[in-house]
Amino acid sequence: MKKHIPNAITLLNLFLGSCTIVAVLDTQFMTAFYLLFFAGIADWMDGGAARVLKVSSPIGKELDSLADMVSFGVVPGVILYVLLFFGQTGNTDIHFSWAAMPAFLLTVFSGLRLARFNIDERQTDNFIGIATPAVTVFMVGLMLTYHFDYFGLSSLVTDQWFLYVVIGLFSWLLNAEIPMFSFKFKSSKWAGNEIQFIFIAVSLVLLFFMQGAAFSVNVLLYILINLGLYFGRKKES
Repeated sequence: MKKHIPNAITLLNLFLGSCTIVAVLDTQFMTAFYLLFFAGIADWMDGGAARVLKVSSPIGKELDSLADMVSFGVVPGVILYVLLFFGQTGNTDIHFSWAAMPAFLLTVFSGLRLARFNIDERQTDNFIGIATPAVTVFMVGLMLTYHFDYFGLSSLVTDQWFLYVVIGLFSWLLNAEIPMFSFKFKSSKWAGNEIQFIFIAVSLVLLFFMQGAAFSVNVLLYILINLGLYFGRKKES
């Protein structure tokens, strides 16, 4: 039975991600936040459970990608769709909108990124391009900023052209050949994990002062740090 436990956790991620889609479309944004939070926990736990139980299966890797495609591919697209719809119509009676359809370009490029990740042997310790969960965290920050109107920015995060830029930027970053550090700690020591520890500390401070808006700010900070490291290395070489 134990070999099925990691897959069951992965399927929980898929279930919660599917429920999140309904919550976002129903504008129950805090419910969506909590559902997606626990989907993320499940996504983090399934690999750990497999390592602890010392079990693995070919189906596990496939299930993981399928679950991530929903929770971290479709969900951010739905969030963007809803925000674009609000900005276009000014009401919450969500229906089909051509102007909001570009939101799902992010879903398309998320699918491409996940497929490439599965066959890219370079991404065992760090990422090449931004990971889909990080993109989802950014979109959750936009959703919460709209919901609570943090710093009076609700009109910005529903602005059509702002969101189109966001879609283009993250669609590119998902598949860009830019190394980005992960949070897979090889040890609990400071040495070798300096950037990760500093980033986590700064992120927690920002979360305290900026609340839900900090999710988007932290992802932007993560991108800027990695771009700085990337271009710094290129300059040295």
